Amino acid sequence: MLMRTDSFRDFDRLTQRLLGDTSRLASMPMDAYREGDAFVIHFDLPGVRADSIDLEVERDVLTVRAARDDATKGRDVVMAERPSGSFSRQLFLGESLDTENISADYADGVLTLRVPVAEQAKPRKISVTEGSGTAGEIRA
Repeated sequence: MLMRTDSFRDFDRLTQRLLGDTSRLASMPMDAYREGDAFVIHFDLPGVRADSIDLEVERDVLTVRAARDDATKGRDVVMAERPSGSFSRQLFLGESLDTENISADYADGVLTLRVPVAEQAKPRKISVTEGSGTAGEIRA
């Protein structure tokens, strides 16, 4: 139902570890799981203001963009390891999800999205009639 679209992300992480490169902006760590009739997605965005978060859905692709201010700007920096600037993440949602009714909440540095399963993708019962005209039920 949910798929990552950043195929080079793991390679970038390995390169950053080996070379100690913190200049490239870090991607947003996330968790995703199904809870009843919805998928829940959590993005870690510590230090990000809610008004800097932008969510967009286009052709079943969810794009999350955020920006973190540079706290060290204009200061005598001793160490700077926390990424700042703009970063984004994209997820392919699939046709079985209801992209029209996504809800978003941001609290304690965590962006939580709830993506409902589309009605046509939910399990439903189908009535079967016998030749005599009586109906029986089959769970589909």
